[in-house]
Amino acid sequence: MEYVYAALILNESGEEINEDNLTGVLDTAGVDVEESRVKALVAALEDVDIDNAVEEAAAVPAATGGGAAAPAADEAEEEAEAEEEEAEEEEVEEEEAGDDDDDDASGEGLGELFG
Repeated sequence: MEYVYAALILNESGEEINEDNLTGVLDTAGVDVEESRVKALVAALEDVDIDNAVEEAAAVPAATGGGAAAPAADEAEEEAEAEEEEAEEEEVEEEEAGDDDDDDASGEGLGELFG
C-alpha cells in the first residue's frame, strides 16, 4: 500500500510519477524499496487519470453506502501486484536463460533475486 500512497503524494504535489520520484518518496519514508514493484506501479499508472479515479472512488461510497469502493481499490491493487509478479517472472526467466549450460547456477540467480 505504501507504494500507492507514495504515488498519491506525488500526484497531489504535482510531481511526475516516475521511478526516481517514487523511489525518493519511499526512501524518505523509510520503506525498503523493491525496484520491481516501483516499475510495476509506474507502468500500471501510465494511462490512469489519478484525480479522476480518486473522485470516482470518493463518489461511490456516498451513493452506495460505502460498500462498492473496496472492490475497486482491491482490483487496482491486484492489477499492480499482478504486474509486479509478471516483472519478477521476467527477471527469473532472463536469469535462467543465461544459465542454461549449468543447471546448478540457476538456483544461485534466485537466491540473489530474493536476498
